[in-house]
Amino acid sequence: MDAVRAIADTILYEGHLLWPYRASAARHGKRWTIGGVHPKEEAERSGGRWTVSAEFLLEDGPESTVEFTLRFLQTVHRQMMDGDAPVPELKVGPGTYRTRQEAREREITSGRLPVERLLRSPVRVPVAIAAGLDEKPVEGKARNPVEGTVGRPARIVRTWDRVTGTVVLSAERAAPGAVRLRAVLVNTGAAADRDEAARSAMLCAHLVADASGGAFVSPADPPPRLAGAAAACHSDGLWPVLAGPPGGHGTVLAAPIVLYDWPQVAPQTPDDLFGGAGLDRLLAELAAGDPRGGGRATTGTGRS
Repeated sequence: MDAVRAIADTILYEGHLLWPYRASAARHGKRWTIGGVHPKEEAERSGGRWTVSAEFLLEDGPESTVEFTLRFLQTVHRQMMDGDAPVPELKVGPGTYRTRQEAREREITSGRLPVERLLRSPVRVPVAIAAGLDEKPVEGKARNPVEGTVGRPARIVRTWDRVTGTVVLSAERAAPGAVRLRAVLVNTGAAADRDEAARSAMLCAHLVADASGGAFVSPADPPPRLAGAAAACHSDGLWPVLAGPPGGHGTVLAAPIVLYDWPQVAPQTPDDLFGGAGLDRLLAELAAGDPRGGGRATTGTGRS
């Protein structure tokens, strides 16, 4: 599963990290992503998506089970506070702290489901992220570069909005010894405008399916006896591929970009790029204009 998580993290953070982060940049403070699933009204106004889905085949047996995991980023607003006053940036010691948009990883799992259960009726997995706030002080004396004031306590205040939705999971017999699994993600939230929709969105949303007692069928290269059933699968906004160690058939990754089967992270990518320390380092490099602050590379990927 570590290999699958590595490539899934690449998808999760690709759009979030690639834009330059400088005070002079036109997109300063905004993080742009791929694969956003937004509240329906705003998605229909803007031509975006409020639902995505994926279908793929599983060669099953009487004891087959499958577990689905939804992963996405949620927008978090990071506000710098000079005392009780919100400010665009503060200097504390040698460091500069800026107000900006960040993101928080969210992960929701269905638990292990017998395929026979999915054949009987759909299973609905709720997505319910409550709105929240956290804050922490910044050690040292703050200097406001705009007002020129020194010495007021500095704080970082992070806030995020509510995100709601549903993942509907189902199965149908597609051929003798094979079922067609279907996963539909719907954003059920509401938003009055584009900014509110971004705060209520599931960004870079993707699904990982893990099978036990069965083998997933490659959507791109199915065996001849299942070619017709594979061609009848319909996905919208997600593209399922086999994932994990090359040659394995136990995991499917349904991503918002087109990949080949068994995509891999390029070996030159730092192992900790998407850990806490790695993200902090990368953002610092982006702020300083360090050319190393690019995205994580992948091999075996394609784009449409």
